[in-house]
Amino acid sequence: MAPVVRFAPSPTGLLHIGNARTALLNALFARREGGTFVLRFDDTDLERSKPEYAAAIEADLAWLGIPPDIVVRQSDRFALYADAAERLKAMGRLYAAYETPDELEFRRKRQLARGLPPVYDRAALRLTPEEKAALEAEGRPPHWRFRLDHRTVEWPDLVRGASHVDCGSLSDPVLVRADGSYLYTLPSVVDDIALKITYVIRGEDHVTNTGVQIQIFEALAGAAPAFAHHNLLTTASGEGLSKRLGHLSLKGLREGGLEPQAAASLAVLVGSAEAVRPVATLDELARLVDFAHISRAPAKFDEAELEHLNARLVHDLAFDEVKDRLAGLSVGGGEAFWLAVRTNLTRVADAVQWWSVIEGPVTPVIADQGVVAKAAETLPAAPWDASTWKRWTDAVKAATGAKGRALFMPLRLALTGLDHGPELAGLLPLIGPDRARRRLAGETA
Repeated sequence: MAPVVRFAPSPTGLLHIGNARTALLNALFARREGGTFVLRFDDTDLERSKPEYAAAIEADLAWLGIPPDIVVRQSDRFALYADAAERLKAMGRLYAAYETPDELEFRRKRQLARGLPPVYDRAALRLTPEEKAALEAEGRPPHWRFRLDHRTVEWPDLVRGASHVDCGSLSDPVLVRADGSYLYTLPSVVDDIALKITYVIRGEDHVTNTGVQIQIFEALAGAAPAFAHHNLLTTASGEGLSKRLGHLSLKGLREGGLEPQAAASLAVLVGSAEAVRPVATLDELARLVDFAHISRAPAKFDEAELEHLNARLVHDLAFDEVKDRLAGLSVGGGEAFWLAVRTNLTRVADAVQWWSVIEGPVTPVIADQGVVAKAAETLPAAPWDASTWKRWTDAVKAATGAKGRALFMPLRLALTGLDHGPELAGLLPLIGPDRARRRLAGETA
């Protein structure tokens, strides 16, 4: 059966690189296996969920090259959750509870003081119909808890191997709040059933949730999908990623000029048995997704490593892949310019700096008047091509005896005003005889 997977963000903020890891593992697994990638907006929190964040999430996935096959919104599906809740009530698995948050906190503290785990004691199950009616008459609407079977839930996790959760050590989870709104747990299971999700691929922070959700799956559908809980990304200093770290948001990376394939390569490969390296295409990256090779330890996301990957990808980009972007940056020079400068770039947008060196104006730096003057005298006649630089510098070397850095650095400083940059063999024909002559004379050109 072709897999059906889902990425389920809450549209309450911008996606960060850690969210991209989850999205990519789902989407690339589906791509490789000929499956379906579902984007499910977990937007039951109507106050915090914003349409602009939902739009940003779709833009981020498009930028990464993994647009979803199906998009659904939990805010459109409340009838499904209400129906599931009624079914669970009829089974005796969802029961009304009336404690206030203060009362629950008092009980937790009392249990801890007695050396007991702070697990809900199911006092609500002992209430008589009359007691329930009296509480509701006081103005206490119930919240609804799922009655867990006190057993160990086991599953073969595709990342973690044989996994289990002792549900006897957990409180019966609240699935429906007193105001009738749903917590994450029930809508997630109901949607996974309705959408026929076959693999739930998500962060390891959901492992305990899985023990609970498997019991809900079993109650509503008889069986649960397969699970894969991958390790989480942290910052280089070990701090967990969150939506508040705007500089690590996909929107921030995109606006900062990063290549999507650099972000994808790092997000997928870091914290796995695969060496982190630039992978040119998503199809190639999909072939490297192996849940069994994902580490159990947290994976550190290093922004410097992302910059390095980005540079390596840019260095290999063909002109046809960037020509539209260069045109948008008002960078000319065509393929000859791109091939001359690309290995000196970290981002495609860095080409603007070198195009300004070509077009000018550049204020030349005359570091060795003798070498520069002789270079001006021996400047070849047009037309110029890739061989012009060597013929010219051979002539200057013969005339001055200068060689190596003593020959090349004065020419670079005079022609570009900089002591570093792309090979001048590629830049010189683009600078052209007129600008070169004026710069060698010390004129700003």
